[in-house]
Amino acid sequence: MSKSMSDFPTFSNSYEKMFYEALRIRLVEERIVQIYPSDKIQSPVHLSIGQEAVAVGVCNSLKSTDLVFGSYRGHAFYLAKGGDLNQMFAELYGKSTGCAGGKGGSMHLAAPHIGFMGSSAVVSSTIPHAVGAAFAAKFNARDQVIVSVFGDGATEEGSYHESLNLANLKKIPVVFVCENNGLAVHSKVEDRQSYNICAQAESYGMSTFSIEDGSDFVHISDVFEDIVKTVKANQCPSFLEVKTFRYKEHVGPNDDYDAGYRDRSELVNWMKKDPLVLDDVLYQRFAPSINQEIEEAVQYAEASPWPDDSQLYTDVL
Repeated sequence: MSKSMSDFPTFSNSYEKMFYEALRIRLVEERIVQIYPSDKIQSPVHLSIGQEAVAVGVCNSLKSTDLVFGSYRGHAFYLAKGGDLNQMFAELYGKSTGCAGGKGGSMHLAAPHIGFMGSSAVVSSTIPHAVGAAFAAKFNARDQVIVSVFGDGATEEGSYHESLNLANLKKIPVVFVCENNGLAVHSKVEDRQSYNICAQAESYGMSTFSIEDGSDFVHISDVFEDIVKTVKANQCPSFLEVKTFRYKEHVGPNDDYDAGYRDRSELVNWMKKDPLVLDDVLYQRFAPSINQEIEEAVQYAEASPWPDDSQLYTDVL
């Protein structure tokens, strides 16, 4: 098996710990970029390169019993919550040892045993699932917080609005986390939305928070820790928007700055404050062991068996 959180190196402070986790996510996805042209990866991939700090900052304050429901851009949250790397690569390869038996692929990662409840290719579809889980947590008096993660495009869907309304109506322990990278595929937020995301969420009666620098995992962690404490103490929903930037195209391993909808200068500006770019000392310290772990996970996926005919109708509801 690949590393669990307990197998990570010893860190002198929380910055080092979160840097390691964010770098691990980035190097995993950069390896996916290298592999993808070979067609060994059996599904589309939506990469989180540039957005790693959101997942790391949020999951730093969560227990294994707290639940996260993700979006199709879910690699980062799967890993930050403690998902097994071997099983993730096997799933990308479509192998039977994958976390979904090779049937889910990149957009449908899940690891319920550590509280990552799954992700979906359908925009906003896991948001009501998170609300249902939070209602169950309150009904059964469980010491849990439920986290729903989605992009800014999901705030345009009807299920999103129904979920926010019900969450505050029933006063349930759910945190809505919007990874706002300003884009829905190629469409900029100002061309799609006449509203302010936080102001709209606040209109449903819940507390809202917005973070401008989505590369600062320490600040995200600090803010989110306070949110979790409040949500658990008061049994009420809350909303966090984190403004971030995806370095790669919407789906796939390539750059797309020649597509005409955004400029490379935006990337340059985000990289100027990206700890994974700026802190070369920690990068050089951690990268070798992370890359070794990644190669072992790739070899695990390569050597794993394909699903056979007997598995064709299993796990089908």
